[in-house]
Amino acid sequence: MSVNLAAPNPDELFPIAGIRIGVVEAGIRKANRKDLTIVLIDEGASVSGVFTENRFCAAPVQICREHLRGIGASGFAIGAGIRAMVINTGNANAGTGQDGLDRARHSCTVLAEKLGVKADQILPFSTGVIMEPLPIERIDAGMPAAISGARDDNWLRAAEGIMTTDTIPKAFGAQVMIGGALVSITGISKGAGMIRPNMATMLGFMATDARVDPQVMHQLAYELAEGSFNRVTVDGDTSTNDSFVVIATNKAAHASIDSLDSADGEALKAAMLGVAIKLAQAIVRDGEGATKFIAVHVEGGRTSAECRKVAYAIAHSPLVKTAFFASDPNLGRILAAVGYAGIDDLDQTGIDLYLDDVLVAVNGGRNSAYREEDGKRVMKQSEISVRVVLGRGSASDTVWTCDLSHDYVTINADYRS
Repeated sequence: MSVNLAAPNPDELFPIAGIRIGVVEAGIRKANRKDLTIVLIDEGASVSGVFTENRFCAAPVQICREHLRGIGASGFAIGAGIRAMVINTGNANAGTGQDGLDRARHSCTVLAEKLGVKADQILPFSTGVIMEPLPIERIDAGMPAAISGARDDNWLRAAEGIMTTDTIPKAFGAQVMIGGALVSITGISKGAGMIRPNMATMLGFMATDARVDPQVMHQLAYELAEGSFNRVTVDGDTSTNDSFVVIATNKAAHASIDSLDSADGEALKAAMLGVAIKLAQAIVRDGEGATKFIAVHVEGGRTSAECRKVAYAIAHSPLVKTAFFASDPNLGRILAAVGYAGIDDLDQTGIDLYLDDVLVAVNGGRNSAYREEDGKRVMKQSEISVRVVLGRGSASDTVWTCDLSHDYVTINADYRS
């Protein structure tokens, strides 16, 4: 069950010139489900990626970083000449040591041979159960059908092919005029549990036919991730496999974008960020067992980072999240989370708390006009806004999260069965 999340509209998933996708049932973990996706990329595309900051990162994350030739302090990498991606679900290939690295490299080598390119022009991705050997023979066997069946309109099948505990595929698209040319953008993501940024736990892939200078791609991918996937949390766990890849195929009929500060750069980034936010919020709306979608706004801080720190303290709190599930306005739990967020010189007498339009606390204490029935009314909604005013500056930030239900425990207790 998801929170106000509809199935993707195929008419809004635009083919991207220079991208073809094949999806097959390879039997990687379970029979009769799409679990192997091959993305074919024409020569000349610009590619960048942002990856998990979990130090126990999966083998495919390590190989992607190698093939993208370098990684920056913010977790991003850029590469030239990437020609394909191989993505499997059902097995994370994490916690698998040297054997896992060998198997990830093997999948790149086999696909490269079939495409007539080099192994380091392939990016591998895996998602699923940790500490199990990757069934590379099933991936090898599934590749020919995926390649032969590759089409430019397979984005919805790809979204289905990367799902794990997701209840609904996640895919969105947009179009925008850039330099007089119509530019298309389409993206997919997966994720429902083990969701916390740096990065937000997930796989995400976004492509556009826009012409983007390779040197701008790392900034584009980083800023898209910061404005979307690094603003969501379901359970506070940072995955071993988080990967977000942005591809510009350079096929559109406009001048190449060499700065995101230019008019064309700003227009492209805004359109792509709109898609990225939808993909990120879809992960929260489909959070394991989620019944409510919650936006946590923190304002009046000295810095955006400070505001985000407070927002995550609230969004990660099991006590806050279970109260939302129960529609129980035990809102002192929110103030407690603000207090332990780690803002050392925070003055509690300057803090106000709102639940949607209901003013709950003023200057750190209960609003004399607040009535619990008003709080309960808001908490029964499927979409809720929490607003905290710190009263110490002009910065603000927002995090998106969900409640924590009985079903979350059930889903994760039974995940491997």
